[in-house]
Amino acid sequence: MERVSGLLSWTLSRVLWLSGFSERGAARQPRIMEEKALEIYDLIRTIRDPEKPNTLEELEVVTESCVEVQEINEEDYLVIIKFTPTVPHCSLATLIVGNLHF
Repeated sequence: MERVSGLLSWTLSRVLWLSGFSERGAARQPRIMEEKALEIYDLIRTIRDPEKPNTLEELEVVTESCVEVQEINEEDYLVIIKFTPTVPHCSLATLIVGNLHF
């Protein structure tokens, strides 16, 4: 039982640390993650739609609020990009998701 309790405690502290709720670096983390999200947005907003003469930003496929960055450790980050296809029946949506590499 003690081993399970210790594992649960370690897991909970790790989840809290990864989510930014632990005391370590909690004051600096939100600002840094916001800056990194804006950096990612600046990289993807100017990508042009292959079927239209517009950028993803102009088509409102991506917005600043659609990019979220979570720190996994000091060198690794999880980047979440939520995008809105230009049409609900977009057949390229899965292709777009499968080809995002940074």
